[in-house]
This record gives sequence, structure tokens and C-alpha cells, in this order.
Amino acid sequence: MDGKFDAMRLPILLLTMSMLMAAPVSAFDLQAHRGGRALWPENSLPAFANAIALGVTTLELDVGVSNDGVLIISHDRHVDANIARGADGQWVTAPTPTWHSLTLTEIASYDIGRIRPDSDYAKRFNRQQPLDGTGVPTLAALFDLVKAKGADQVRFNIETKIDPTAPGDTVDPERFASLLVDAIAKAGLEKRVTIQSFDWRTLQVAQRLAPGISTAYLTIDDPEESNVSGPQARAWTAGFSPADHGNSVPAAVKAAGGAIWSPYYRNLTAETVREAQRLGLKVLPWTVNDAATMASLIDWKVDGIITDDPVLLRQVMAEKGLSLPSPASGK
Repeated sequence: MDGKFDAMRLPILLLTMSMLMAAPVSAFDLQAHRGGRALWPENSLPAFANAIALGVTTLELDVGVSNDGVLIISHDRHVDANIARGADGQWVTAPTPTWHSLTLTEIASYDIGRIRPDSDYAKRFNRQQPLDGTGVPTLAALFDLVKAKGADQVRFNIETKIDPTAPGDTVDPERFASLLVDAIAKAGLEKRVTIQSFDWRTLQVAQRLAPGISTAYLTIDDPEESNVSGPQARAWTAGFSPADHGNSVPAAVKAAGGAIWSPYYRNLTAETVREAQRLGLKVLPWTVNDAATMASLIDWKVDGIITDDPVLLRQVMAEKGLSLPSPASGK
């Protein structure tokens, strides 16, 4: 190639490089909480499919363990009276059984396709599209769905629903984490999954069994509920209480070996974002559903946001000049 040929193309090359440098970097993690429950039935296959078609970075979800050892997707450890109807079509009433007390066949009899209309939950999510006939999915079914959609770029943020103060509600932390790690490995998704939990015991097990899978340490610290302060903190944090780390939650997460700190957004400040990131942690607050707060958190340079309303977050990201995750092409 002679020098004249190179010189003719130099302006084009420089223009192309400048355009690439000016383009926003697709690094912000848009997570659809429970698949996007503001819009579709929570933790359901239709919700996850719609989120993929919309364009999200990560599907956020919760898992429990059935009586016969199958990982199912559900937020509560008990059947939720706000969203569950039995085989007779009637809304379940409290007290409801734990998912762990039911076999997969029994779990399949529940319909979670709409919110109970007279509940406070229905008032909070009055735009949710009902989809009657929607069942509680297994984790394996979600993995199969994402593969079938060709959504090879989509990640998973999977929360273990376990409570150290209610040990009878599910399997022990070792068993829980082992089942989840094995399912992720079987699907070949180790590089696309984060395991998260308020109960840091499962995260400690996961880090030991599969150090290649990232872990996210969920926290909340409010007067009525906390897993990082008060008398139960050491039980929830597997002994890594912030009280032993200068009362710094990010420092406790770092000491526990976490890669991601995922705090309740109201507990977050610009200063704690910077502190966590100086420690090498990513910061992913939950669950943010209003545009003003989303915009403020983006200004604070958080690494992503977990939201019930991925449509709204896409709008705010666009306004802030962030690149948007692409929709799956579908199959």
C-alpha cells in the first residue's frame, strides 16, 4: 500500500475514530426488576420475554427451592396472596404455604398472571398488564427461553430468597448455593450470571464453589428493616458486619469478597458511591421507579439501576446520553 493511498483515506479514518470516541459507551447496567413488574406479571416468563424484546442489560429475578429440589422463580418464600390463584381460580388466602413445602407439580397449579385487584400492591402497579394462565417458572425454563430468543448478550441477576431468621422456610445456605451454582454451570452461563442476596451466607458459599461467578451484596438499612445494622446484622452478613469495618457498608462488602454492592437507593449518597467505587466495587441500587431519582443516580455515576419500569429507565438513559441495550432479535 503506497503513501498516497494512505493519505487519501486519512481524513475518513480520523472522522471515523472521532465518531467512535464520541459515541456513548454501553456500560450502564439496565436491570429489569422481577422482569419489569410495573408492566408485566412479576418473575414470569412473559415478563422476561417482553423485557428482552424491549432491550435490557440484565434480567433481575428471585429463586426458591421446591420440595423436590427444583429451583423456581418467585420473590417471596411463601405463596404470595397478592398475585397467586389456586387451581380453582380463587385467590389464595393467608396463611399460605412455603414454596419449599410444595412439589413442582403442586407449584404448577398456581396462576400468577395478575395482581389481586383489591390489594395495595395493585394500586402500586396499576399499569401492569394481566396475563391470565401464567405459571410460576423454573430457572431452567428461563435459561431455555433466553437461549431460544437468541439473547446471547442478556445477563441474569439471581437473588437467593433465604432468611437466617427463618431457617425452616427453605434449604440451608450450602444446599441453596450448590443447587444454583450447578444450574448455572449446566447452562454454561457462569460469565453471564450474578448471584445476589441479603443473606450473605449463600454468597460466601457461591464464592467458594464458583469464584468465576460474580456476587452482589444486597443491603437495606432503615429503622424498620436492616440486614447491616442492629442485633441481626452478623447473622445476615455472614459475620461481615459493617460495625467491624468502620461502620462502612462498602468496606464490609469488600471484606466479604463481593464484586458488587447493591443498596436500597434511599440509603445511597454520592459519597458512598465514590467510596464503594474506590474500593473496586460496582454500585447497583434497587429499586428505582421515578425519573428524577434515576437521573440523580446516573449523575452520581452508579454502574446501573434496578427498576420495575425498564421503559422509563431507557427514556432517562437516552436523555442522559447513555447508550441503550439492544432488543433481542428474537427467534
